[in-house]
Amino acid sequence: MKYTRLGSTGLKVSRICLGMMSYGDPDVRAWALREDEAEPIVRRAVDAGITFFDTADTYSNGASEEITGRLLGRLFPNRDDYVLATKVFNPMGKGPNDRGLSRKHIMSGIDASLRRLGTDYVDLYQIHRFDPETPVEETMEALHDVVRAGKARYIGASSMYAWQFARMQYTADLRGWTRFVSMQDHYNLVYREEEREMIPFCVDQGVGIIPWSPLARGLLTGTRGPGGEKRTLRAQTDEFGDTLYTDEDFAVVDALNAVAQERGLPPAQIALAWLLSRPGVTAPIVGATKVKHLEDAVAAVDVSLSAEEIKRLEAPYRPHPIRGHQ
Repeated sequence: MKYTRLGSTGLKVSRICLGMMSYGDPDVRAWALREDEAEPIVRRAVDAGITFFDTADTYSNGASEEITGRLLGRLFPNRDDYVLATKVFNPMGKGPNDRGLSRKHIMSGIDASLRRLGTDYVDLYQIHRFDPETPVEETMEALHDVVRAGKARYIGASSMYAWQFARMQYTADLRGWTRFVSMQDHYNLVYREEEREMIPFCVDQGVGIIPWSPLARGLLTGTRGPGGEKRTLRAQTDEFGDTLYTDEDFAVVDALNAVAQERGLPPAQIALAWLLSRPGVTAPIVGATKVKHLEDAVAAVDVSLSAEEIKRLEAPYRPHPIRGHQ
């Protein structure tokens, strides 16, 4: 495994982040693995040198955080040996204040996440989306207070428009509050709209990019086919994934498969190697429900693509409507 700084911070993370959304309650997410099923995969990740783990309060209604906390507690001898990230924003109850980025929900959310994770602090506390109903100043001050209280070491954000992210960063700078150090955005070979504004802004500002859905919900690995074909349980039950991609994207998949075949490598390794080579990208967040998924991700760290291969992979791309945070 290789390690790098998260953006311009001094925090060192593995170049692959293990996404823990795959582990939780199958009654909530049909494809989620229970704790005993998840443990061999997470153990293999630890053995491979992965030290960066990402979850969220909303995944399996908190069950993902609970499993994450127990597994990492067993697999690492010391809390400082790994980097733990979670998120706040999505509904965690039926009440009007059980969601969003108000001071009330952020303060309640961090305490509830810490209880479920069984830890005193998270390394990275992220807002899951932008909240148009809460003043930016209220959100940024609350996040600053979470850091000042020692409950989070750093703060990050996830998918939104670049102007929204810039506004939040500027507000923090103006008031002397804690800045975001990371952006978890929707970015992969078949969805590259983030290259227009968000990624250049993050590179300019020293913000680390930790993309979600780096393999396009399995589109880049063959779990989805043209005409709506779905070849796995996750593909069959992932309604959100159905909103992200279309049959036009299979031109990119064809180019990926051609390069992978020539290299004698799985398409997943080529797709992740491409992403790891992009400006500003710190660590793709990879979900794994099989050990093979994890091993492909780890192997991708050592795959170098030629300029000609990159050109071939990128050539079929066509512009997309904004997808992933509307």
